[in-house]
Amino acid sequence: MKRLAVAALAACWIPAVLAAQFNVLVFTKTAGWHHESVHAGVAAMQQLGKLHDFDVFWTADAGRVFNDRELAKYQAVVFMLTTGDVLDADQQAAFERYIRSGGGYVGVHSAADTEYGWPWYRQLAGHMFHTHPPVQTASLKVEDAGFPGMERFAPRNLFTEEWYEFHPAESSKLHYLLTVDESSYQPAVVKDRPGRGMGSFHPVSWYQQHDGGRAFYTALGHLPATYEDAVFRHHLYGGIYWAATGKGVKAK
Repeated sequence: MKRLAVAALAACWIPAVLAAQFNVLVFTKTAGWHHESVHAGVAAMQQLGKLHDFDVFWTADAGRVFNDRELAKYQAVVFMLTTGDVLDADQQAAFERYIRSGGGYVGVHSAADTEYGWPWYRQLAGHMFHTHPPVQTASLKVEDAGFPGMERFAPRNLFTEEWYEFHPAESSKLHYLLTVDESSYQPAVVKDRPGRGMGSFHPVSWYQQHDGGRAFYTALGHLPATYEDAVFRHHLYGGIYWAATGKGVKAK
């Protein structure tokens, strides 16, 4: 009997020990440009989940997960390289309720090129994409080294990226993490959507508390090989960790 009791206790103990620390939904639907880096991004997320003990569920099917029952399973939702109008009105409403209940949002690269016609999402994302020049190497500057995942960046970093030029901020609550020095590359765009860059302050990554939840965004991640970069991966995990748990940042 004693052995049976011990075995029963062990059976109850093992699942609790093995449980992941949180669950993350990775959403990759595109209704516009489809980045070739999507699969590299998903693979990086799955590997980060193994490294940091969180569960990852990946889908491009909005109808499958953007409802109250399914979203409640996740502590953070990653819009991984999404583009265009990816959610219908009911799905948008479910995602708003999810954030208001304390959920986390993580936007990667073209998540800022998503849902322009949804004002609430624009505020959640923080800035919306306007245009970009060709991929170039530039100098990336750390604005806040105290946020989770920022500790591996040097104060200035040589980084190769498709440097997004953004529209003005949609939220007044943004805390900026990374900027790019426009003097270190050529920001002008003459085709498609013309642009001249953003001047002396060109944001690349930021976070905010928004409507009861948490939002983190990074414009990095255009190139597939970027997802193999250990510094970038740690930056991405820091945003996921904060969005999912709220830990690692002092109240401001």
